[in-house]
Amino acid sequence: MTISKSILLLLLGVVATLFSIVLATPGTATFYTSYVPSACYGSTPQGAIIAAASDPLWAGGKICGKTFNVTCTGPTNPVPHPCTGRSIVVKIVDHCPSCGGTLDLSKEAFSTIANPVAGVIKIDYAQTS
Repeated sequence: MTISKSILLLLLGVVATLFSIVLATPGTATFYTSYVPSACYGSTPQGAIIAAASDPLWAGGKICGKTFNVTCTGPTNPVPHPCTGRSIVVKIVDHCPSCGGTLDLSKEAFSTIANPVAGVIKIDYAQTS
């Protein structure tokens, strides 16, 4: 009995997704709305699905250009059920030394995974390959 290539690829995709979820790190996220200039790219816009890294992730800018899969996991304040159930992949373009979160997402990215009214949310994040 042979397994078709498409079924095998589907199974590999599911396993890879589950593996990345297991390796996710908990943190918090806030959002910002002014994207240029950025610490990584100066005045060159990098789109709207971006993020800034807090001091613990910044590593002197070595994180610039890296991408992270981010998922909302719950509220940090009284806003009930802020999560949309979706995840998003963001590119690190800036440094956020005092944003109050692990990642400071663009408002567009934050809005994809959570209600912006929440302001700050709990997240799981993992670097993508």
